[in-house]
Amino acid sequence: MEEDLIRRAIARDAGAIEALYDRHAPALLSVCFRYCGNRDDAEDILHDGFIKIIQKIHTFKLRHDGSPEAWMRRIMVNTALNFLRSRLKEKNFVDIAPILDMIDLHDEEPADHEGIYLNLEREKIMELICELPAGYRTVFNLYVFEQYGHRAIAELLQCSENTSKSQLSKARALLRKKMNKLVNINASPTYEKA
Repeated sequence: MEEDLIRRAIARDAGAIEALYDRHAPALLSVCFRYCGNRDDAEDILHDGFIKIIQKIHTFKLRHDGSPEAWMRRIMVNTALNFLRSRLKEKNFVDIAPILDMIDLHDEEPADHEGIYLNLEREKIMELICELPAGYRTVFNLYVFEQYGHRAIAELLQCSENTSKSQLSKARALLRKKMNKLVNINASPTYEKA
């Protein structure tokens, strides 16, 4: 079925292109949202990325390029990265190191909270990731979700491997802090007025 849709899309069959979009857009929108952090921009990236997919679909080789979804996802990630590059006023990442230095994260990590993390809703965790500064969020997404190594991230973002490692470390610490805060709020007992 998928192979047939790809062949028909290569032949510019509008019905096949629409079917591919309907089938893959929800997952691809999710990828876009993780990078930009808001739905409007994610939809713009999805639109631009899907246009690139249609323009390049004739280059897709079923056996060589893996699954169509993985191929489309790579295009979408690159489109999201290009979008972020165009939006960032400078290549430098947001530096909140002074703020993190003032926070002792070890004091905020009670061991009994580990199980509570499992109860956090996926949407809430994604929301916390989207709240990370753009540089942190980008490196975190590439490393965790796309499983890129620091060398590949450095090449994509035109930064050093040490910068990539630093951004990931800071993203994890900030995300952990946000999750701890959320866990503490959710774990706090509520008292009803008598």
